[in-house]
Amino acid sequence: MNTWACNKYGQVKTIGLCHGVQGAHWQITHCIEQWARGEGLIGPEEKLHRREVDVVAAGINHQTWFIKVQWRGMNMIAKMLELFESHPEYRQTEKVRIDVLRRFGYYSTESNGHLSEYLPWYRKRPDEIPQWIDLSRWINGETGGYLRVCTEGRNWFESDFPNWLKEEPPVIAPDKRSEEHGSYIIEALETGRVYRGHFNVINQNHITNLPNGCVVEIPGYVDKNGINMPVVGDLPLACAATCAASVRVQEMGMEAAVHGDVTLLKQAMLHDPLVGAVCNPEEVWQMTDEMLVAQANWLPQYQDEIPGASKRLEEAVRNGTRVKLYETEGAARVPTMTVEELARNRDEARANASAADKGKMTAGSSSTTGS
Repeated sequence: MNTWACNKYGQVKTIGLCHGVQGAHWQITHCIEQWARGEGLIGPEEKLHRREVDVVAAGINHQTWFIKVQWRGMNMIAKMLELFESHPEYRQTEKVRIDVLRRFGYYSTESNGHLSEYLPWYRKRPDEIPQWIDLSRWINGETGGYLRVCTEGRNWFESDFPNWLKEEPPVIAPDKRSEEHGSYIIEALETGRVYRGHFNVINQNHITNLPNGCVVEIPGYVDKNGINMPVVGDLPLACAATCAASVRVQEMGMEAAVHGDVTLLKQAMLHDPLVGAVCNPEEVWQMTDEMLVAQANWLPQYQDEIPGASKRLEEAVRNGTRVKLYETEGAARVPTMTVEELARNRDEARANASAADKGKMTAGSSSTTGS
């Protein structure tokens, strides 16, 4: 939605960057590595780098699909389900992704928890959610997990930063370079050294069965001539159908945000697949009003509309039409640790506070604090 708004209304040519493809590419590589060892195709200690596995991923951000996977000239798509189901870690931590792979035939770029937020099938009934969620890492679907690790990181940093200031500054060197796209794009534009990545761009017949004008995530190449995005063609129909549902939600949400349109915002909420799986229309309307009131400080474009939202909620209480509210902590909630609890493992607390990519953070000892 941000990329869409920037290109349509921001008067700035914008591409969106995400590291989901790189992370999932590594997962696929690890699965092929395990299988290849078992088949005697590589040595028992030999490791593969993701550069050795050729992939094409296409879709929309967070719903992008590996439609081509090749290793040593072999098409690995048909083997993906077998490889992931036999992986000792992923068969436990990626149950949503593996189930979608089983039913769609294609692996998603997005984490187990993140993918489950966009689909109507896995978080609709609270008692079933733990079947799909692994709490060893927040990114596997912990309720409010990202908020928890960021809160813990901030709280620890606020208490620990005097110690950080006493240390030598971190070394910025080529061997410590991350896999984020940004620096590689700049390098390619400046030096002409070709870089291939997956970028979010405005669809202009790149994916032929998604609407032109929406934002798609597809492979592209960067050199001195700029960013060049090839045509992918049609997505497999099930993948395209899932993406198409979210594309229209994104469009409504983006237009509502730009114009401060509450009705369009509510319609975007109503059409979100997971919201629609859980809430009826009146619940969606009142939930949106509640969110507008709660987040008023950060929504300047809705300032003229928020008093009306507050009034509608008050009237619903008076008229007896207020929807039933549930007190819940979430079906897969892990307690946020205090600074005192974090201090029991200072190394882990500091790693969390300093990590730019919180996706690598484990639940750590926090999974035992509530026991």
